[in-house]
Formats: sequence, C-alpha cells, structure tokens
Amino acid sequence: MVLRHLASIALLPFVVTIVVPFSIARSNGIALRLTNNVVLIVLGAIALAIGLTLFVASLAHFASRGRGTLAPWDPPRKLVVSGPYRFVRNPMISGVVFVLIAEALLLGSKAHGWWAVLFAIINIIYIPLVEEPMLRDRFGDDYTDYCRHVPRLLPRLRPWTR
Repeated sequence: MVLRHLASIALLPFVVTIVVPFSIARSNGIALRLTNNVVLIVLGAIALAIGLTLFVASLAHFASRGRGTLAPWDPPRKLVVSGPYRFVRNPMISGVVFVLIAEALLLGSKAHGWWAVLFAIINIIYIPLVEEPMLRDRFGDDYTDYCRHVPRLLPRLRPWTR
C-alpha cells in the first residue's frame, strides 16, 4: 500500500506542485527564494499549512477508509465521506490549489499564480464531466446522496453527517 501511495503522489501532486512550478520558474527567470514582502510570506505560510493539512488528511482517509490511492488507476474501493470529505467533496484538489497559491505568494510570482488559477479551472471542468460520473457509477445512490449534501469545491461550514 505504501508503494502504491508513493507512486500516485510522485506522478500526480509532485508533478503539479514541484515539477511544473520549477519549470515555470526556470522559463520565466524566477528565483526560487522567498519574496521580501512579509505579508505575502505570512499569507503563503498560511495557505501552505491549509493545503498540506487538507492533502495529508485526504490521503490518509483514502488509505484507511477507502482502501485506495489518489490515482485514477488505483481509486478507493469504498466511498470516503469522513474527515475533510464531510466538508467538501474534493479536499485533495483544494489542498493542491492552496499549495500552488502558497508557492505563488511565497515566491511573489504572478506566473505561479496563473498556474494555480489554470489548475483550478482544469479541475472545475474535469471533476463534474469525468470524475463525478465515474463515482456515481461506482458508488451509486450513496454518492448521489453525498453530492446532495456536500459541495464540490467550496466547503460547508459544518461537517455533514449521514
């Protein structure tokens, strides 16, 4: 299971949060060092903490409750509706977006900010068109009920309970 998770992390979030941002920095001549703007550093640190917390909590619930990984080729075998999934249906994507925003803030980079926006838009399109129909097919009425109560991207203020 650990190797399955490491492979999925290496191929998906690692590419999105490390490889692509490094490439953006390189192609735009952006130095990989903290900005001098203290406000951006504080906001970036907050965004990074939120992003990593969401991502790690989501990954842990996929492994322990869903018995699968974040990768589309090795998805959870059970519907995960606990932990951060009680507030929002896609906390892992939200976590990655927060990490990308943190990178843009910490580097003071508009190019990295645009990458965060593009990644969010891609997922805003992909999730309802591709991912959600597959989840409805796999989990049926349980997933449909879950969708009625838990928003896709903007979290609820109170956790949903069945």
